[in-house]
Amino acid sequence: MDSAPRSTPPARTAVAHMEIEPSILYFGTPVALVSTENADGSFNLAPMSSAWALGRTVVLGLGREGQTALNLADRPDVVINLPAPAQWPAVERLAPLTGRNPVPSTKAQGVRFEPDKFGAARLTAEPSHLVRPPRVAECPIQLEARAERVQPDASGEFVIVEAAVHKVHADSRIVVPGTDHIDPAAWSPLVYNFRHYFGLGPELGHTYRSQTPRGPKGPASEPMRVRL
Repeated sequence: MDSAPRSTPPARTAVAHMEIEPSILYFGTPVALVSTENADGSFNLAPMSSAWALGRTVVLGLGREGQTALNLADRPDVVINLPAPAQWPAVERLAPLTGRNPVPSTKAQGVRFEPDKFGAARLTAEPSHLVRPPRVAECPIQLEARAERVQPDASGEFVIVEAAVHKVHADSRIVVPGTDHIDPAAWSPLVYNFRHYFGLGPELGHTYRSQTPRGPKGPASEPMRVRL
């Protein structure tokens, strides 16, 4: 019995790779605004783009001499606030500021000391439920957490923080009604991509483990627009 003819697979397009030495490796990571407590009882707010979650633990990568790393070494309470794409100007207002005085020599040129980070960023401090540092009221997602482990990274230039999340706050507009699930069609994180800010594009699909599937042919809905 003759077998059916097999179709020829399409030829692969060759990709020309080149070796490069980029100064950074921020290849598309979410931005977080991290609030911590200073030694005098005031609060610091710092932007960062090295954060990822493993279950209920969020791992933070911080500059060794920044105020956030200094605070978390002695006072473990922390809030990890996740801004929406439209809030990138507030993040950028924080970028050249530090809570360290005097400013560490390792900081980039142009960085200045600012004790009132919330005011400088034009953001609102909102009381937390379980930890001392406040939440950022304008951020759609806020994670109250405590640093369980603070240790240097392999290079010695950074600090790796493992923070256990104890309470999650989410804007009701990005929650699937009647559930505890974030609606991925309504929520778009602010992404830091090689020192440029981006939001998410249209949905391409979902993993088999998704608890919020919308069907392969359903139109992607617009992400929530958040105004400052």
